Amino acid sequence: MSAYVPVGWPARVRPPGSPDWEDSAVGWLLDAVPPEYRMYGVLRRYPLALARMARLHVHAEIEAARQGYRTANVDLKDRLPPHAVEAVLDAYRREGPRLVQLEKSITLVEQALLGESFTPRL
Repeated sequence: MSAYVPVGWPARVRPPGSPDWEDSAVGWLLDAVPPEYRMYGVLRRYPLALARMARLHVHAEIEAARQGYRTANVDLKDRLPPHAVEAVLDAYRREGPRLVQLEKSITLVEQALLGESFTPRL
């Protein structure tokens, strides 16, 4: 029987407690952050540190996307044609939910790395 993982658990990360689950978490987390993070051995040795950094990085991306969305019309209206501004806004509308889901998934992995267990809810 495999361990329960909650909705939002990343498909590429094995369930907590399964063989090599932390290795799968590290690989997935490294794909969620800029490639330069791979240079730091400490992040591979301590997956919890990597999860924390990944969560904070993605949270900052969310905030930047929100700010970009809020200001795109004003900042770009005189520099791009209206259809291009709308395309930029559409990109933000698509990227925002993806980043929010990524942050939730990273948080779940971080919780598992902290030793928290997940139980099904009815």
